[in-house]
Amino acid sequence: MTTLEIWVIAVGLAMDCFAVSIAGGLLLKRLYGRPMLRMAFVFGLFQALMPLLGWLAATTFSHLIEEIDHWLAFVILAFLGGRMIHESYREEECKHPQDPRNLKVVLALAVATSIDALAVGVSFAFLGIRHCSEIVPSVTIIGFVSFVMSIAGLWLGVRFGCGFARRLKAELWGGVILILIGIKILIEHLFLQG
Repeated sequence: MTTLEIWVIAVGLAMDCFAVSIAGGLLLKRLYGRPMLRMAFVFGLFQALMPLLGWLAATTFSHLIEEIDHWLAFVILAFLGGRMIHESYREEECKHPQDPRNLKVVLALAVATSIDALAVGVSFAFLGIRHCSEIVPSVTIIGFVSFVMSIAGLWLGVRFGCGFARRLKAELWGGVILILIGIKILIEHLFLQG
């Protein structure tokens, strides 16, 4: 997996954080340095930890399913992408998380937005990432992108509100990105490996 692909996956995963952060910014109504940094840090941390945990769990049995690992990676990414696309078309008002200054609320939102990252970590193991030195740069990029996208979402929520998030369709684009990467993985394994 190339560094560019990791950056693209990171952006796809960070779209949930971005959307929830816009709603959090709407609730904050003005820029608060500490709560915004804490929310972005916790989101980035969980987005980095979950793929690491998924990778650790999957590496223990990935050798048993080597023949179909590319299919599993494709199915995971396509399912996550499809779900994100489906959710982007739901007609609902802007999701209002509870008070984004409350650490318990932020932790609950961080877990909820990072479940997809856990599944992506599983797919990393299926793609042949076997050593910690190979996964650390990937999860660092994912955490960093999620942190930056969360800060951006909070700022945009304070500045423009949820109407901006609906027009942007962040979840739609994140889903498309994950599906395209899954297709690329499948094509590489089926047709381009000798």
